[in-house]
Formats: sequence, C-alpha cells, structure tokens
Amino acid sequence: MARPRQPLLTRERIVDAASSLVDKEGLDALSMRRLATELGVQGPSLYNHFATKADIVDAVADAVIERVDLSAFGTCDWPEALRRWARSYRQVLTEHPNVVPVLASGPGRRPAALAMAEAVFGALVDAGWPPARATHIGALMRYLVTGSALGSFALGFDIDPALYDQYPHLHRAPLLAAHHEAVDEGAFQFGLDLLINGLVARHEMGIRR
Repeated sequence: MARPRQPLLTRERIVDAASSLVDKEGLDALSMRRLATELGVQGPSLYNHFATKADIVDAVADAVIERVDLSAFGTCDWPEALRRWARSYRQVLTEHPNVVPVLASGPGRRPAALAMAEAVFGALVDAGWPPARATHIGALMRYLVTGSALGSFALGFDIDPALYDQYPHLHRAPLLAAHHEAVDEGAFQFGLDLLINGLVARHEMGIRR
C-alpha cells in the first residue's frame, strides 16, 4: 500500500496547528475551515477528532497548562511550591497571551487544568489549611497570575509627555513603556512575595480560617 502523501491527521497535529494560529492571530482567527486549510485537509476530517471548535479551543488551552511546572508540589514546602508554581504559570501564560481569556474562566473539564488545581489545593490542605480557605488561596493565586498575564500595566500609558502636564505625579509615566517588562515582572514578584509572606505569617500564628 502506498504511503499517504501527507502525515496522518491526529489530535496532536490539530492542537499544534490551532495553538500556532491562536498565538499568531488570536482566538477570533480560529475556525474549522481555517484550521483545515492550515493542515491541508478537508474540513470534515477535523470532526473525526473534535466535535466542535470549542473542543479544540479547550484542547489548546489545556496544552498550554500542561507546560506549567508542578514539580515543586511534593518536593518543597508549601510556600516555596506555591512560589515556583506561580512563576512558572505566569511565564507560560505570558508566552501564550491569546489563550489567557479562556484559561481565566476556570479549569472546566480540562485534564491538565484539573491536575493543576488538584496539586495546588492538595498542597494547601496537606499544609493544614481548611478546604474553604485553601479554595480562597488557590483562587487568589490564580487571580494574581492570570491578571498579570492579561495585559501590561506599563504599556497602558501614552508616551506623549505633554499629556501629563496636568498630572504632576505622572510626569514619568511616558518612560514606562520602554521598561514594561521590568515593571510588570517587578509588580508581579512584589505581589507574589506579599501574598505568600502574608499567608506564611497567618499560618505560623495559627490563623487559618
């Protein structure tokens, strides 16, 4: 039997192509027709692997979460595990910003996202946090990470100096854009330190509810 002229269509190929398209052009650019064109196949063949476009978006989102490093859970104490996880989580999201709005809605039924939630929640409960408070902490951590990855604070200011003549405390705002990576990274690290240090202090004082 002759070999097929193109590689066999697999879920992995579909997800890889969809991920590349979303990274380059955003979620709105993703359609079954466009994806089939990118893969060099007929549109109906995609439905042998995914029932809907929403299923593909879920798979793309979960492929992103699979890249988050969870190895600190079970090998480090809970504050350091949270810190390492949060840094990895943010790094992955900043590399795939167009997927962040999907991930911000929660794990849904995505296996990698549920495994991440299990790791975080389990580490907190095992450390002595009551389940309700562990849920709050996990949610708070996710707000910090996804919020910091949704957009750049530093890039939100115009570079025109004249704009800030009536705002004397913002006279250096036009300089932020040139240093946006350092500003945004510094803000995230500062917030992460405050959050984890505060949790450690409460934990050590026995204030866990």
